[in-house]
Formats: sequence, structure tokens, C-alpha cells
Amino acid sequence: MKKQITKHFMAFFLSLVMIMAMGLTAFADEGSNSLTIQNEGKTSHIFELYQIFTGDLSGGTLSNLKWGDGVTEAGQKAFGDASKKAEELEVDDKAGKAPAREFAEALVAGADGTSYLTNPNKKPADSGSDVVFSDLKAGYYLVMDEAKSQDGATNGATTSYIMQVVGNVTQRAKLDVPTVEKKVKDTNDSTGKTSGWQDSADADIGDDVQYQITGTMPGNIADYTTYKYVFTDTMSKGLTYTASTDEKKSFKVMLHTSDNDENGTDITRYFNETIKGYVGSDQYSGGKVITWTCDNLKGIEGVTLDENTKVVITYTAKLNENAVIGSTGNPNKVYLTYSNNPNNGGGGETGKTPDDKNIVFTYKMVVNKKDPDGKPLAGAGFKLEKKTSNNTYEVVNTINAGNDSDGKGITTFEFTGLDDGTYKLTEVDTPAGYNTIAPVEFTISATHNDTADEPELLTLTGDKKTGEATFTADLSAGSLTTDIVNKKGSTLPSTGGRGTTMIYIIGAALVVMAGVVLAMRKKMNSKES
Repeated sequence: MKKQITKHFMAFFLSLVMIMAMGLTAFADEGSNSLTIQNEGKTSHIFELYQIFTGDLSGGTLSNLKWGDGVTEAGQKAFGDASKKAEELEVDDKAGKAPAREFAEALVAGADGTSYLTNPNKKPADSGSDVVFSDLKAGYYLVMDEAKSQDGATNGATTSYIMQVVGNVTQRAKLDVPTVEKKVKDTNDSTGKTSGWQDSADADIGDDVQYQITGTMPGNIADYTTYKYVFTDTMSKGLTYTASTDEKKSFKVMLHTSDNDENGTDITRYFNETIKGYVGSDQYSGGKVITWTCDNLKGIEGVTLDENTKVVITYTAKLNENAVIGSTGNPNKVYLTYSNNPNNGGGGETGKTPDDKNIVFTYKMVVNKKDPDGKPLAGAGFKLEKKTSNNTYEVVNTINAGNDSDGKGITTFEFTGLDDGTYKLTEVDTPAGYNTIAPVEFTISATHNDTADEPELLTLTGDKKTGEATFTADLSAGSLTTDIVNKKGSTLPSTGGRGTTMIYIIGAALVVMAGVVLAMRKKMNSKES
């Protein structure tokens, strides 16, 4: 076969399916030739077309084979006679090797890393659009992305090499990329109920918040020799993550081969953790950036990756004293960095996913101490307790009577960093001359988007169960405000007071009347005798 590629060799090209599901098709008719590339990726691409072999295309056969103008003179010399090279490719195909892929990589890398490709025909294609290379000579062509054009791109992936015999052909550039999502769990301490994984939650300051990050694989993962996989998690300053040590990891990584693989395989030891401060002036200012890196996910012994494989990280972070109260909340975001060039082993170039975000909200209660006339009343102190799932109460905070920074008595009390749940407010210090209030038991309830790209705080309410209190909500501030009124004590009459004097006056009158009655009786008795 020095002058003609056999039908078996053409069948090899026809059956070749690259990472992006690129099939090969030979057309029997001569004449005008074209190659249409459909960009099914999520980014724009600049496709390069190189003519590798040229010849006469007829009846599905490419005869009179010669090197095309896309191969440099150095490449032609290195590979030798075009027909002989085609025979070698056919032999390798019969032996179960991947000759077309290896040939493409040899053309791109060349001797000492110098490419054997030249004279590219370049055309751009936006995401979801087609690009047409028309008026082509019959031959065998290599299609690839412009070098490094997808390196660092969000949702970017490099096209697998397309080796194509031209007639009038349409090929799909199916550019699969992995995805990442971050979820959080919401626990109500009073009921003991915990939600499933969702996009928002609320918590008390001091609570440990549970997080889960899930990364997927691209559809062409089997065509990578190495595969870098890096999670980058950014926390706002209201969240504290405890760094791992050699003895104890603060995170856990599990690999699941399918949705039915509930237990999975623990691959934590293959990921390295780094922590640094966040640089920026947005809502993450003052926070930390945590990365978990695996340089080669495909190098993990005993693990086989496919398009159904998922990598899941779980960890906890504490809602700390810097937590933002109210609707702004305490955000947390993650993105995944991944190998995105399946050619030449998959090393070097990477892409990244868009950020996935969730938020933890927390609230506060504001108590204004008033007298019966609605005026601020100093001298009070309060204790706030939270009901637990076993019907006991735990102290949240106690604020005793005292003075503010201006030396005036405290009349407004703030209890910050509260979750939803049931609470009890008790007066522990009572202003002199006033009656202690009965404890107020109430429930804080809130709703927020739990399946949203940008979660929002939707409602916040306080529902009194016992005692006297009415709550006013401020969604932006995340506050529930109530006025607690003390009533004055009762005033009882004292000894020597007006009441006693009246008793004396009435008593004296009765004595006088009794004397008059006795005198009249004596006078009547003397007349009768």
C-alpha cells in the first residue's frame, strides 16, 4: 500500500472517536470539500486547520498520498514517505493502539518540542455557533485549538485533536467540562431537626456549620493521562475554618463512582490543604481562602474515573463573633480548577468553573426597657436562654443593669448572633420601685432561599408564647425589637396617715353620741319615778 490507503485503514479513521465524540467520515465523491465544526463548548474558540495528507478522494478511498502543506519540511523528513507512514498507522490500529492520537501529538510536539505544523487556516467560533472551512483540497486534516487559548478560561476546555478525511463533513466539538456546587446544612437547636444540603442556612454565633462541595468529571475524562483537580474555597470573615494538622485533617474527601455508590472511597490523603488571607475589598474582605489540591486525580491507585464519578469534600466552619447580622449574611464561595487539555497527556493547561455561592444568616433581638409612660427606664438587666431539643434551656447571654459609655443607665439591650428557635427572656435586675416582669417565651422564625444562586433572607418573625411582648422585624438589620414595660409597685397607707385620722374622728363621734343617749335615758327614768 504505497500508493493507496486500503479500505481497512479508512475504516480505522471512520471508527475513531476522540474525546469530544469526534467521528471520522470519508466521502466517496470528488469535488468541493468542506469541514464544518460545531462549537458545543461554553467558551469561544479559535480553531486551526492543518492539511496533513493530500491525495485523490474517490469512492471513500484517498489515493496517490502525499504530505499536505500543513506539515513542515522538517516534519516530512522526520516521518519519511507519506504512504509508508500511512501503512504504519494502519498496522498500529490493527494492534489495538491509538495511532491517530499519537500521530497528532507527534505533529504538535515535534522533535525537541518544536512543532511540525505550519500554514494553519484559523477561524473563530463563539459558543454554540459553527465555523466552516470551505474549498478544501481532498485530504486528511488535523483540527485543534489555538495554543493556550483555553488556559485559565472559565468553563474552558481544549478541543481534542480531530483527524478528519474531508469530503463535505460536519463535526461536533463537544467540549465537556466538570462542574462544582457548594451546599450547607441548617440545624434548629430547639427542634433538633437538620435540613438536607441546600444553598442557605441560619445559625447562632459559635455554631459549627456543615459544608459540602461536590465536583464532577468531564465526559472525556477517559482520554486524560493526568488530571489536576483543585477546590478553592473563599470564606467571609464571619466564618472560621480550623487548619488541618498531620495528625488530624479538618476536611474529608470521598470519591463516588455513581449516585448509587453511597459509601465511596476515602481519598483525603491525596489532597493537600493550604490557607491564606483573602485579598480584596468586597464582602469576603478579612476572610480566608482554603485550597484542597490533587495534582493527579487519575494517579490514585485503585481508582477508575468516568463521567459519573464525583469528588465530595465535607468540612465544618464556625460562625464567629465577626459574623454579619441580617440580610447581607455570611457568604462562602467555591470554584474548581481542572485540567482542560486532553491532548499530550492532559498536563499543564487548566480551566476553572464559575463560582458557586451560599450564605449563612444570623439575627439579633433588641429589648427597649420602658416605664408605663413609654419613657426609657434604667436599672434593669436581662438573661436570654435558648430551648434545646431535650426541653432544657441554655443561657445565650446575660446583660446586667449598668451604665452605657456615656455613664447613663442602660435602657436598650441587644442579644446578637441568634438562630431560629425558641427562647426565654428573663428580667434578672429590676428597677427600684417597679415590679419584675413575667418571663417572655418566644420563637424566632426565618425563611431564606435554599435553592438559589444568590440566596436572600425572605422573612423574619418573632412569635410570643408567654409573657408580654410584641416584636417588630427589620429584615435588613436582621433584628427583632420589643419594648418591655415595668409597672410600678402598689402604694399602701402608712401609720398616722389620713386613713387613721378618719378612724379617730369617726370613733370620737360615736363616743359623743353614746353619751347623749345615756343622758336622755337618765332624764326619762327620773320623770317616771
